[in-house]
Amino acid sequence: MIETTDGLDLTGKLLIAMPGMSDPRFAHSIVLLCAHSEDGAMGLILNKPMGDMRFSNLLEQLSIEETPDSRQMALHFGGPVEGGRGFVLHSADYASQISSLLVDKNFAMTATIDVIEDLAAGGGPVKALMALGYSGWGPNQLEEEIAANGWLICDASLELVFDLRDEAKWEAALNSLGIDPLTLSASAGRA
Repeated sequence: MIETTDGLDLTGKLLIAMPGMSDPRFAHSIVLLCAHSEDGAMGLILNKPMGDMRFSNLLEQLSIEETPDSRQMALHFGGPVEGGRGFVLHSADYASQISSLLVDKNFAMTATIDVIEDLAAGGGPVKALMALGYSGWGPNQLEEEIAANGWLICDASLELVFDLRDEAKWEAALNSLGIDPLTLSASAGRA
């Protein structure tokens, strides 16, 4: 068992999938880590929209009335765990009346119905991304994947997470580290 983080908390950081990522669900993905501890990690993929599914489709399924002020946003594939459960990653200006997880000074996550109702009414957080499912790792699993060159780590910015087009996020995250994606190899190696 490899421990590469030496107690380092990666909560609030972005994981950037390396080109050689063996799991196709994570190919060219970036994941915001919402929680990371010795018990494991949990995050949301930020750049995998779910085809034509929109927030309005979710409102219809939940019997929540759409209003002229309702947010218009795509639904994202947040990860392979609990695919039927919704998670709203949002700016830290909003806190649910029921429960929100403050990730760091910029980000929070809410998985309760009230944030969806608030977004449907035109309220809620200033910035938001809706995901179905999440990405999870058991104890030391993420550390082992990082040590095996599966992921790079970078800081998360509100602009990268919420303002860029989904297809531009992976490259922008690499560029934030000064890395040109064309220079990356799909095979991992050790010197």
